[in-house]
Amino acid sequence: MELLEKIRRASAYIEEQMDLSPRLGIVLGSGLGALAEQVKDPVVISYDDIPHFKSSTVEGHSGRLVIGMLQEMPVMVLQGRLHYYEGLSMDQVVFPIRCMKMLGVESLIVTNAAGSLDAEYQPGQLMLIRDHIKMVTDSPLRGHNIDSFGPRFNDMSDPYDKEIRELAKQCASQLGIDMKEGVYCYMPGPSYETASEVRMLGILGGHAVGMSTVPEVITACHGGLKVLGISCIANMGTGLRDQPLHHDEIIQVGEQVRKSFTALLESIIRSWPKV
Repeated sequence: MELLEKIRRASAYIEEQMDLSPRLGIVLGSGLGALAEQVKDPVVISYDDIPHFKSSTVEGHSGRLVIGMLQEMPVMVLQGRLHYYEGLSMDQVVFPIRCMKMLGVESLIVTNAAGSLDAEYQPGQLMLIRDHIKMVTDSPLRGHNIDSFGPRFNDMSDPYDKEIRELAKQCASQLGIDMKEGVYCYMPGPSYETASEVRMLGILGGHAVGMSTVPEVITACHGGLKVLGISCIANMGTGLRDQPLHHDEIIQVGEQVRKSFTALLESIIRSWPKV
């Protein structure tokens, strides 16, 4: 079955469950799924029930699609994402984003837990993503182009919309949140980076590193969606601190920032451009 037909079938199944038309899509990363609990009158669908969706296998990713109202905005929330390192193809990783596009979503907020590449970016801080560096050769746009979704060669000069970033900065300032801004580096995982890789990424201009997000952003930009990206700095990169890394630390930091992260996202959504 062709990819486009799979997207149509999955989207049709989701649409049958919906009683509104979501404008904003949200992807919640490791340990950051609590925002979905704030959605009013939610329609909750397990990934396992949606045709051609893949299950999320990582702790901290609930694997649920939540549709409803959040701060008076009709939203579609991925409570947990899919990762390339789970053994999935790029088409499978970004399949939910393509369904969002087909269902009329116009903008996307992506969030993640990331490791710091800079001593000034400490665990528990939030980082607004200004740009990214893709260290994975595979691309979600490799292969046949779906012309109805976007052009064969798409522009990536402003993947994280400047206007929306300014809005996010204002919201953070009003809440008293000291939010960093920087460049996110995408590594394949699932192994954490070596100390030499962390140094290399810092030399290249990176501030945080993770194993997700970039394929979704590329797909969203290809489809003409405006994108905002926020990382939760969950740990120091290898070599910046003399201790081994564990996924449990990421989950714990996600819980620690739950209140400020939720408040910031709600403020941003409340202020989101209406047109």
